[in-house]
Amino acid sequence: MKLQVVLEPSDEGGYTVYAPGLPGCISEGDTREEALSNMREAIALYLEPVEDDLPLSSKSEIAEIAV
Repeated sequence: MKLQVVLEPSDEGGYTVYAPGLPGCISEGDTREEALSNMREAIALYLEPVEDDLPLSSKSEIAEIAV
């Protein structure tokens, strides 16, 4: 999966990075490379399902799909 992210230089130094397609998914880093690496981790956590949040009934089924 590929997502577009926006890198912005921070006033304090380093970079802030966010994914417009994932509201609230934001990270930062001292270098461009560190910011992008941190953002990859933030995206993975953002997209990770949280089983406690799934309101499942007895008729529900969980399936995985590739995107």
